[in-house]
Amino acid sequence: MPAATGRTVSLTAGALGSAFQPDYAGEGIAESTPNALFGVGTYFDVRFTRWVQIEGEGRWLHYNQYYPPFSSQGISENTYLIGPRFAPYQFHGLVPYGKVLVGMGTGSFLTGSTFATAFGGGVDYRLTRRISLRCFDFEYQQWHVTPTLHPYGASVGVSYKVF
Repeated sequence: MPAATGRTVSLTAGALGSAFQPDYAGEGIAESTPNALFGVGTYFDVRFTRWVQIEGEGRWLHYNQYYPPFSSQGISENTYLIGPRFAPYQFHGLVPYGKVLVGMGTGSFLTGSTFATAFGGGVDYRLTRRISLRCFDFEYQQWHVTPTLHPYGASVGVSYKVF
């Protein structure tokens, strides 16, 4: 018989800094803009077992906005996504992972919100029992609007294991 058992569910919450290419140049044109958007975000990871994990994130990209010609409104984007996360192994504190997220995206160029999907992955580094660094996180999104947008970008962050 084992002397003790470990907790099966854990919750980690963290903050992000992000740089994204919004894939929208204004006036209904889906193309790369000369400016990358910068912003902040928050995320959480719920780990039920080694193989069953959920990640949720919110990201607000409002800095370094691109202003299309003859427009007084800059381009900004927000996303709110959730979905499964795959992190099957750990190597000396490094935890590589992949994720598939769904949710909604809003932008200064939209009236309302739209359905968004995202595929991504990255590496977390466990500093202590409770604190981890999100060394690198890449995400490729698809916004289901006309024209279809494909924002992509990278993030770094820090997290705290709540329980």
